[in-house]
Amino acid sequence: MIDSRIQDAINDQLNFELYSAYIYYSMQSWFENQGMGGFANWMAVQVKEEMSHAQIMFDYVNERGGRVYLKGIEGPNNDWESPLHIFQTALEHEQIVTGRINDIMELAQEIKDHATVQWIQWFIAEQVEEEDSTYKIVQQLKLIGDDRAGLYLLDRELAKRVPEQNPAPVGP
Repeated sequence: MIDSRIQDAINDQLNFELYSAYIYYSMQSWFENQGMGGFANWMAVQVKEEMSHAQIMFDYVNERGGRVYLKGIEGPNNDWESPLHIFQTALEHEQIVTGRINDIMELAQEIKDHATVQWIQWFIAEQVEEEDSTYKIVQQLKLIGDDRAGLYLLDRELAKRVPEQNPAPVGP
């Protein structure tokens, strides 16, 4: 049976993952509106990942005999200045997610919930990848600056991103 403190922490994070999907939908919409299909594709894949993370958390709480509680989702920002602004915001958001995942790990360790300690490892590794990939795009956008040709080439590169297959961790 899942400890109520872990259940609450994972429920909070599950709802934050859904909020994350909203943020990335907003970013995707902006890119679509700007005619930047590759950037929009990158964000669409990100939306799918966030929804997948929420589903993994949903399944885990239920597998452990807990209960999922969904909350209202706050509307995201819909006003973006530039691709760089969007990706800087995405990086900052992923850093917040990393902190929240680390908090779940610390709680699980504190209460000796070994199943959750093992389960949350996947999310810790996932956040390293999330921050790294977003950071690299921020750096590329800084190098490109206002160069339209550079932006076009990066857009073409980001169009190649596809969702991961079966990224879910195995249950406890």
